[in-house]
Amino acid sequence: MSSDKPGDEQPSLIDYPSDFPLKILGHTQPGFAQAIAAVVKKHAPDFDEATLTMRSSKQGKYLSLTCVIRATSRQQLDALYQELSDHPMVVMAL
Repeated sequence: MSSDKPGDEQPSLIDYPSDFPLKILGHTQPGFAQAIAAVVKKHAPDFDEATLTMRSSKQGKYLSLTCVIRATSRQQLDALYQELSDHPMVVMAL
């Protein structure tokens, strides 16, 4: 039985530190990759922007970015996903 009380966290399935891939999907628009790289770097300062990969959808409407960061904690990942999800240019973050 699980509890929803604050502080009753589930054990992490990730061993930290660990290389962790992030996939971010947004509409193709100028500055999207740069804006996302800035958010990622804020939470993972050692992220190398040169490793960011981009892929356009078949029709070119969407742009998918893959960033591999060195995740150091669940809190780091939670904060990063929250900021990405709240970003107006982001459709989805996985």
